Amino acid sequence: MITTPEHNARMAQIKFSKVYPLYLNKILKKGRNKDELNQVIHWLTGFDDKIIESLIAEDVLFETFFERATLNPKANLITGVICGYRIEDIDNSLTKKVRYLDKLVDELAKGKKMEKILRS
Repeated sequence: MITTPEHNARMAQIKFSKVYPLYLNKILKKGRNKDELNQVIHWLTGFDDKIIESLIAEDVLFETFFERATLNPKANLITGVICGYRIEDIDNSLTKKVRYLDKLVDELAKGKKMEKILRS
């Protein structure tokens, strides 16, 4: 999928500190917990709880968030549709990474087993 430059620019400017509470609320409503959310973020990015908290406090943009991340080599196994986009067809690297995270959070909220979410 070819995304527009405007769409990609918007994705880069989203603050992780604004999205994290939305992710957390989504999974809490479905009976999951903060530790599981952080485990998913850690798997994708390499960030531990302390780094996640510092990135929230620093108010980093998704662009900075993913620049600092060490993406899991199995991230390319994250496929499917999220927010109307087929992940494997997204051409912009940052937008694809954001959608990877969205998809993992969505799978967590849908009650998937952690082994499947983490592509084990």
